[in-house]
Amino acid sequence: MPNHLPRARTGLLASAVAAALALTTAGPVAAAGAAPRPDVHVVAHLDITDGQRPENITLEPGGSAVVTFAYSRQVARIGRDGTVRVLATLPEPPAGSVTPALTQPFLGGVVRTGDGTLYFVYATGGSDLTGVWRLRPGGTPQRIAALPAGALPNGLALDREEHRLYVADSVLGTVWRVPVSGGTPVRWSTAPELAADGFLGANGIKVHDGAVWVSNLDRGTVLRIPVTGHGAAGRAETRAEDLVGIDDFAFTGRGDTLLAALNADNEVALVRADGTHTTVLTGADGIENPTSLAVRGTAAYVASGAYFTDEDPNLLAARVAPRE
Repeated sequence: MPNHLPRARTGLLASAVAAALALTTAGPVAAAGAAPRPDVHVVAHLDITDGQRPENITLEPGGSAVVTFAYSRQVARIGRDGTVRVLATLPEPPAGSVTPALTQPFLGGVVRTGDGTLYFVYATGGSDLTGVWRLRPGGTPQRIAALPAGALPNGLALDREEHRLYVADSVLGTVWRVPVSGGTPVRWSTAPELAADGFLGANGIKVHDGAVWVSNLDRGTVLRIPVTGHGAAGRAETRAEDLVGIDDFAFTGRGDTLLAALNADNEVALVRADGTHTTVLTGADGIENPTSLAVRGTAAYVASGAYFTDEDPNLLAARVAPRE
């Protein structure tokens, strides 16, 4: 396997969307080893030798995407022409630090507010750096909320109406809540369904339709936790199962239908509101161990970390048109 693929300068994101594939539940899935479907477009091939393995993604109004590079501790913008600009590098932890479950420092979920401020989560195994971080436009990264040294903050979601952040902790089996202004995190939910079963539990997280939705990697599930009238966590319910190796996910905008990144199996699944699912993208389409997704309108963007293929981390675009 090659250990280096140069960055591709691959045209405008808008053009990529216009030429992208309509993901439908009735559409055929390419067979393993088949040529990629011509309407699936790779926006950018990333530089694996520079540690550019995207873990999470958020979209910007101008058509660019911001991603976290998990193990190089970097937040970066992928421009409309496919170029990569590093916006910030998080501090290296002291020698001897061991991140829970993953050993090395881990930069996870990222979200963006309307003024361009970025929030992201960082885990190092130390209480001095682990937590929620903020990067204002033109500024430098600052930690705004400390999480325990034994935590592994992974997914991050923004409640725009309530100005709150929700953090999925993969090791402590907890959803933390933090004001966007920062402060002391609250253990918002410790439902048993969030717990790990051997490796990592709560993973991806989204705020959607009056609830916090969380994926559990070990259990292959998607959970819905209602937000009560007082802002507390309601009872967790399992909305989808048998999603082996689910990482992050994103709602398509049509009710509770979502797209799920199945990392180790190298697939993206369309998960319907009734919990049934269909594979809609595979390695034959260019994804390489998808880690996260973002949807805007009819455009879906898939970030691939190539954690197992170890070949071509990338960002891919496709059109979303799922059936209900």
